[in-house]
Amino acid sequence: MVDLTIHTYTAAESGLFVNSYLLETPAGVLVVDTNLLVSDIAALKSRLAALHKPLLGVFITHAHPDHFNGVLELVRGREVPVHATSGVAKAIRGIADAKRAQWGPVYGAEWPTETYYPNTELGDGQPVTIDGLAVTGRELGQGESHADSILLVQPAGEAGAPLAFIGDLAFHRTHPYTADGHTGAWLATLDRLAEELERSGVRRLLPGHGAATGPGLLAEQRRYLLFYRDVVRRLADGAPKLSDAAKSELEAMMRRFLPDAPLTWMIGLGADAVAAELAAEPDQSPSRGAS
Repeated sequence: MVDLTIHTYTAAESGLFVNSYLLETPAGVLVVDTNLLVSDIAALKSRLAALHKPLLGVFITHAHPDHFNGVLELVRGREVPVHATSGVAKAIRGIADAKRAQWGPVYGAEWPTETYYPNTELGDGQPVTIDGLAVTGRELGQGESHADSILLVQPAGEAGAPLAFIGDLAFHRTHPYTADGHTGAWLATLDRLAEELERSGVRRLLPGHGAATGPGLLAEQRRYLLFYRDVVRRLADGAPKLSDAAKSELEAMMRRFLPDAPLTWMIGLGADAVAAELAAEPDQSPSRGAS
């Protein structure tokens, strides 16, 4: 049995409450996702240094900067494999510069000036073993981001349920990011993934935002997305964007749906993208039976 300790660094609200996970093994540390802002990345690097063990590898779950922005600082001056599935690696290369142009002026010096891209591809469903831990990437395609994946982690060669690092496929008690406009594909992925994880016996999910929890989180995210889509559909009435008044109504309704949850500014951020997505769908009836 591998001696594994999981440490979590969680950013403050300015850093979107994003989680980075440090998987401490006897010989070193694996990092899953790397935070967004320079100050949080520095804190994550300090947390890593405090373990007094070498960095054995970095794993990126999906193509959003709050998960890949910190790679360069973590691996600077080291030869370290940075793992991602092929779809995630390709998407990161495609969006990193655009994201910096979009958000750099907002965050200023807190936004890293360079991106370090994944250098080691994870074959879909093919485990890589590092210090006795088997890490298996599952390519999931478009969903919360332009390219999502999950990571299943368990001691190599041992039976039993793996841990699932799910990135942003489900947000735990925070409003999610919907602005990439793939909510239909996201719903399909949640349904497929719930079945796959049940077959694998997975009982613990470690999300990109919010506390670790059980598989029921996927159903909670599904309910949120169904309600969000139905509200946007009604307010947009076939148009590819919402008025300011409609966005205010959407925000009020989602606040009631998920009371006291943070990151409420994300509600309106994704409204036009989801309205455009719905307008392009051939079937404008309510999606998949909201419940």
